[in-house]
Amino acid sequence: MLLEYAAIAAMIVVTTIIAVIAITLGVLFGPNRPSSKKNMPYESGMNPIGPGTRRIPVRFYLIAVLFILFDIEVVFFIPWALIFQDFVKAGQGIFVLFEMFVFIAILLVGYIYAWKKGALEWE
Repeated sequence: MLLEYAAIAAMIVVTTIIAVIAITLGVLFGPNRPSSKKNMPYESGMNPIGPGTRRIPVRFYLIAVLFILFDIEVVFFIPWALIFQDFVKAGQGIFVLFEMFVFIAILLVGYIYAWKKGALEWE
């Protein structure tokens, strides 16, 4: 049974060896001429002002999480749309359509909740 995975294991070993060889050759034979200008952080051709890390308001993270959440939930529409015709042919089209309306209603409740709480406001 484990013999079926031998090809995958061999591929992982070979790619790891190739990656290690490539990195090692680059470090050993590549140009290495550090200077103060090269080691300086680059920001659009201008000298950096202030620290490299700044505090970001939580609102940015909240909007990003909401985007990912609703984006992933909308992805569930694609497989449903692809198999919906098969359910219609099998006589279960109304039931599957009702299930999708329930799913959309749950999404809509979450969206309205986030909207009312002000999570989508950009200040």
